Amino acid sequence: MAETGYKKLVTTIPDKCRVCYTCVRECPAKAIKIVNGQAEVMHERCIGCGNCVKVCSQKAKSFLNEEKEVFALLKSGQPVAALIAPSFPAEFGDLSDPHELVGVLRAMGFKYVCEVAFGADLVARSFSDIFSNEEHPAVISSDCPAVVYYVRQYHPGLVPALAKVASPMVAMTRVVKKKYGKNVRTVFIGPCISKKAESDEIDYVLTFQELRHMMKHKGIKPGQIQPSEFDPPRAGRGLIFPVKRGMLQTINIPEDLFDGNILVAEGKVNFPAAIDEFEQGAIADQHLELLCCEGCLMGPGMSPDGKRYARRALIGNYVRDRIHHHDNQKWNDEMAEYASLDLSQTFAPVDRRLDMPTPAKIRKVLASIGKRNPQDHLNCGACGYDSCESHAVAIAQGLAEVDMCLPYTIEKMHTSIMELNFSNEKLAKVQQALKHSEKLAHMGQLSAGIAHELNNPLGVVIMYANILLDECENDQTKQDLGLIVAQADRCKRIVGNLLNFARKNQVRLEEVSLVKLAQDSLTSVIIPDRIKTMIDSRVKDAVTYLDQEQMMQVLTNLIKNAVDAIPGTGYLTIAIECDAEYFCLSVKDTGTGISPENMDKVFTPFFTTKEIGKGTGLGLATTYGIIKMHKGKIEVESNNDPVTGPTGTSFKIFLPRINDLKL
Repeated sequence: MAETGYKKLVTTIPDKCRVCYTCVRECPAKAIKIVNGQAEVMHERCIGCGNCVKVCSQKAKSFLNEEKEVFALLKSGQPVAALIAPSFPAEFGDLSDPHELVGVLRAMGFKYVCEVAFGADLVARSFSDIFSNEEHPAVISSDCPAVVYYVRQYHPGLVPALAKVASPMVAMTRVVKKKYGKNVRTVFIGPCISKKAESDEIDYVLTFQELRHMMKHKGIKPGQIQPSEFDPPRAGRGLIFPVKRGMLQTINIPEDLFDGNILVAEGKVNFPAAIDEFEQGAIADQHLELLCCEGCLMGPGMSPDGKRYARRALIGNYVRDRIHHHDNQKWNDEMAEYASLDLSQTFAPVDRRLDMPTPAKIRKVLASIGKRNPQDHLNCGACGYDSCESHAVAIAQGLAEVDMCLPYTIEKMHTSIMELNFSNEKLAKVQQALKHSEKLAHMGQLSAGIAHELNNPLGVVIMYANILLDECENDQTKQDLGLIVAQADRCKRIVGNLLNFARKNQVRLEEVSLVKLAQDSLTSVIIPDRIKTMIDSRVKDAVTYLDQEQMMQVLTNLIKNAVDAIPGTGYLTIAIECDAEYFCLSVKDTGTGISPENMDKVFTPFFTTKEIGKGTGLGLATTYGIIKMHKGKIEVESNNDPVTGPTGTSFKIFLPRINDLKL
């Protein structure tokens, strides 16, 4: 008989998907594809097992709903038969009498309500003939459609081994058509999603969840409807079909016999493993009774959060009660009536296997997620795949993404954080430099105005003071005039420094040896014997282009400050280093250091910690301006707390290796 056409059994609700990869992990067919961080069901690969629906905590997976179609069918006036799966007592344990469900279905408009368990009785008889025939080749049971889909799509070579026996649902559909007429429409109601695409012999399939929703829509509550009996034919041992080894118990095969030539496997891990071993020949002489779920009473169409063993107990109680009142003679008569019913089913292979990537491609993908050596393969399963290699294969096949690897993503995140921290540090330094530049710009404008206003009067004062000094013969007056001349000269030098700071002097570049520049700068400053000096050059050819006179002013300013900062014995070091972009001159001292509250002020004009008369506060401001004119930068590090480490200050001057002022 033909199966149904292509159907989209399970779909993803994108807004709810949190990309936890649980559905990838739980899908035995690996029919979940991750695209741009979203889990998409590949409908052509899906076997309808519903595992992804069951495990998704965010309810991001939904299955095909046929409630509207069934409501329309019931309103059409056509005779409709409800075919109830034998697992219904496990779902409707809230009903005082399981047969109340039959009354509910009649109240909803179903003309007939029949037990699929009778179809299970017929199917079990066919399997009994197969299992008892020692000459019959080993078969794979065909009553679970998800298993059938799996074999057809991923083990197409095993399709001939599928038992050519219809499922209980299809068998019962044929029974109903024969008993009540071919014009009877049929609706299967059970715990399975894959049933919705199993066969075109049945009109619609509802899950128990959908039936509960329809009951709610109709306003039907437990206890409101009188119990009713199923329409004939009535079931026998097929009632235990939904529990583990249910078919074998229905056949009533002794334990020692089926332990010998029939293997039972259920669940998403066990049934594929059994099929693999069967195909490899390890158990080729064993019949396989396979279920995709852990028994039909845990199917994806059941209400969530049900307890497995509680449901099994409900089935057991119902079966015992039915067997106690079972009319064995009538059942035998009905079984005989349908003994000639065609229960055959044929299956065609539909190969959905993907090409296996080459070993070189797999190694390349593994390297892209940091798996270059065997010890890098953590096989943690966070990506949803059993191993790192399986994940790499899925990436190569277009099913997975690199970022699904949690260790790789964490490592990449740590690297990004480190890069961000480094960028933040660079940004903070740039912001600090901009702040200094802004301060200097404002102070430069003010200084220029003051300097120009003071320069001419100071020149006049100095000139006439010198004239009076030359003409004066009184010693005391001459001494006073000498003091005036000296202080006026000092004022003129301060004004000159202000002008140097305020205006952008022209930079006269020439080729300069940084080692010689450091030596000349140390020689030009009077350094007490208590302070040891050293030039530490780590550059083989420390030559660049700069304005030697201005840069010597920079170094002498820093050297003088370092000398003043060392109260007793100490060390003063000029270090020369370089990288691809900059030469770095460091002036380091072992002095008292700069307090944290003064660090932001060191390049501010007129700021000084020296005593009155010993400093103008323009030295570092001028230094900053000269370095900026050379397209360089200056940084300062200092510690004034002996508890935290050695005290001292280090000024680092960065000068471009190829000064673009020269170009």
